[in-house]
Amino acid sequence: MISFTDAQWNALIAAYFYPFARVMAWLTTDPVLGNRSVPMRLRIGLAIALAVILAPQIGPLPAVDVASAMGVAILAQQVLIGICLGFAVRVVFAAVEAAGQLAGLQMGLGFATFFDPQTSAQVPVVGQYLGLVATLVFLSLNGHAMLITALAESFRLLPVGMSGFSAAGLGAYAAYGAQVFALGLALSLPVIAALLIANLGIGVISRAAPQMNIFAVGFPFTLLVGMAALYLTLPYFVPLLERVFTGGIESAVALLRGLAPVPAR
Repeated sequence: MISFTDAQWNALIAAYFYPFARVMAWLTTDPVLGNRSVPMRLRIGLAIALAVILAPQIGPLPAVDVASAMGVAILAQQVLIGICLGFAVRVVFAAVEAAGQLAGLQMGLGFATFFDPQTSAQVPVVGQYLGLVATLVFLSLNGHAMLITALAESFRLLPVGMSGFSAAGLGAYAAYGAQVFALGLALSLPVIAALLIANLGIGVISRAAPQMNIFAVGFPFTLLVGMAALYLTLPYFVPLLERVFTGGIESAVALLRGLAPVPAR
């Protein structure tokens, strides 16, 4: 009869439970697989499958009881690492949606909103449209496969049982969040520039013909110019998204590397 000691059972549980916690935390915050439209059973099954695949490659684990205070601390650490990985990629999608919101606001479509189940908030229609385009581009680039590779790399950079996080790495994550506004403005700049020229033209016309109803003419004109600018810039938008997503995943790995504690000298 085969028997296991408590230490062996604890090591067996820890070998799969800690990787599962990190993978599940990443899936919860991932902008594509973490979408609420993805069934929870599918996410849990994918997390279990990835944990089983990655468990033999994560190296030795600390001899700590999973139910102890130290075991709970290690579990919380794995959850935080998974959230950090998903956050780094979500910033890119948030920037794309911010670009759509800025463009839609300038076009006069700030009031045209839909309920987004992902964020549980009202999102402008242009932002939601660009978000769907970004999702399709991300999947066409096998971005989900690159993210799984980054997840496997995280176990090498931040092994289970790590002593702590680097303060500089946490500061880098806070600074990386500012990329939402900078990148969103850069993506929406062609449409905003076209609408600025259109508004300047409307202003000149209103001065030349004061009797013209500027509100009745200006709104459909800016809407037409915005749609035309969005249509003309969309072919250039996709290659830019490719570079942005590739850089975003590389930044996610770099940020995880920055979280590793500096060894004491």
